[in-house]
Amino acid sequence: MTTKTVWAAYFSATNTTKKVVTQIARRLSQQTACPMEIYDFTHPQARKTPKAFAPGDLVVFGTPVYAGRVPNLLIRFVAAVQGNGALAVPVVCYGNRNYDDALMELRNTLEAGGFHTVAGGAFSCQHAFSLTQAAGRPDRSDLTIALGFADQIFHKVEALTSLESLSPVAVKGNNPVGPYYTPRDRHGNPINILPVKPKTTDACTQCGLCARECPLGAIDPEDAHLVPGKCMKCNRCVRLCPKQAKYFDDPNYLYHKTELEDLYSWPRKEPELFL
Repeated sequence: MTTKTVWAAYFSATNTTKKVVTQIARRLSQQTACPMEIYDFTHPQARKTPKAFAPGDLVVFGTPVYAGRVPNLLIRFVAAVQGNGALAVPVVCYGNRNYDDALMELRNTLEAGGFHTVAGGAFSCQHAFSLTQAAGRPDRSDLTIALGFADQIFHKVEALTSLESLSPVAVKGNNPVGPYYTPRDRHGNPINILPVKPKTTDACTQCGLCARECPLGAIDPEDAHLVPGKCMKCNRCVRLCPKQAKYFDDPNYLYHKTELEDLYSWPRKEPELFL
């Protein structure tokens, strides 16, 4: 199969998905001797007009995992991206708990949008909530595995003679996908963190960086203390603030964060690859 362009397409609030996807795409670009292009749809401006790909494109398409699924505030956009016969490699990055049905959901969504999925991968990466859960991942080992994965994808694509008989890549997960993972307290009661939004300390200088970088455009650009829009708890504002003025203090959020760290920091989950 002839590849004309390799694409690294991703939503990556804390840059972990970006690292995995670009590692795979860069190697594929080298192997195919084709140019590599970036489609970063992390910022809301990049999602105003969904992209249309074309035959000859090989798209490594990555999203984070939220509650075991593709983020609900992102899935409609992903569904609007047009494959037009391009090949795709769905990749999901999760915080060492479980990716549940996220990879299946991303594969199905890309297939429905006109892509032909040829491989898929799930990578454990540092959790957006935490500085300790899967800290530093993707690490050197993960990125080395990503390179080997790219080599396998290259050989599979090179061997393709037609798309007519190509079935969607078989990946792990329920089909149709199941419900979102529900955080619970130690008595089994559901914990709702959907309304939670970040707070801002007096250290804030109103530089506006958090508002400019918020993936949902939720923060008031005139006053960073105000968050009138929806927050997906991606922690991009917390990680990027030069004054470390952004934080979460909601008791349910902090309880859930601690539970995740206590229960899922170990054992180390290795990448799962599907071809």
